[in-house]
Amino acid sequence: MEKLSKEAERIMEERFGKDTVIALATTQDGAAHVRYVNAYYENRAFYVITYGLSNKMKQISQNPLVGIAGDWFTAHGTGINLGYFGKPENGEIAGKLRKAFAEWIDNGHNDFQDENTCILCIRLKDGILFSHGTRYEIDFEGAS
Repeated sequence: MEKLSKEAERIMEERFGKDTVIALATTQDGAAHVRYVNAYYENRAFYVITYGLSNKMKQISQNPLVGIAGDWFTAHGTGINLGYFGKPENGEIAGKLRKAFAEWIDNGHNDFQDENTCILCIRLKDGILFSHGTRYEIDFEGAS
């Protein structure tokens, strides 16, 4: 497995550095739970707006190891609850999520007054990316 190359990072940013749907897998009591989520990729992590009391967040609090799958990409990572979307320390990433998810973010599905509306960061550990016949086995943690 190689560190994240500039070419692989360029592909990741191009493919996932916008509103994209990924499958997110968590576990509970030895069973896998998979759901689709809207996500945004930046700097070796995916970011998701979610509800802090949802099953996925409860499962991540018990076991933060998650799996994801996207467009010709699979990976393992650690789920980290960054807390309330509106916290000042989340301002920078919240602004990027507002821009990435502009088409639907204010459609009534999210309640930004509710402090349980949070940001899930999926810090990537390792993954496999395919692009135009090239397979990249990536060690995200070894990237500088």
